[in-house]
Amino acid sequence: MNKPFELGVTVGRFQTLHTGHVYMIEKAAAVCEKVGIFVGSSQESGTAKNPYTYEQRERFLREVFGDTVEIYPLPDIGVGNTSKWGDYVLKNVRERFGKAPDLLVSGKEERRVSWFDSVEGVSVAELYVSKIIDMSASRMREFFIEDRLDEWKKYTPKPLWDDYDEMKAAVLAAKDNMFTDSI
Repeated sequence: MNKPFELGVTVGRFQTLHTGHVYMIEKAAAVCEKVGIFVGSSQESGTAKNPYTYEQRERFLREVFGDTVEIYPLPDIGVGNTSKWGDYVLKNVRERFGKAPDLLVSGKEERRVSWFDSVEGVSVAELYVSKIIDMSASRMREFFIEDRLDEWKKYTPKPLWDDYDEMKAAVLAAKDNMFTDSI
């Protein structure tokens, strides 16, 4: 199949993967021959904001997407959402794929607009995927804390339903740990 873009990438923490994330990744797959998912804050786990390890998040993404995407860790470097972060993302994409991405796929957030401003000679198209649901990973974690399985299932891809106990245990164990290295 001929798609308009060769390589699309998306960056997210996926701390809890929900149907909004899935929709965004599916949109990337619809227009890109290859999709790279970079899991941000990959060095962090066991905190209220980042309860899951990189390995858990990678597995959850695999359970939903199988081998149709490539998944890589992307540790934080402490610079926030700036062009310096964009340089870092591009460096990681180049290391993994041997080239810059053709397309960055993300939810429409102002903080991503300046990622690639300082990068000369690189033109990366951007696809902003509108929210189809009013949901966030923070709210998804609250469903675990509030023991609201039915609400959680409404916004969770079915392949992850069997992971509920593992996911809930991680969130409950981490909910009072407010320390975070991620920005």
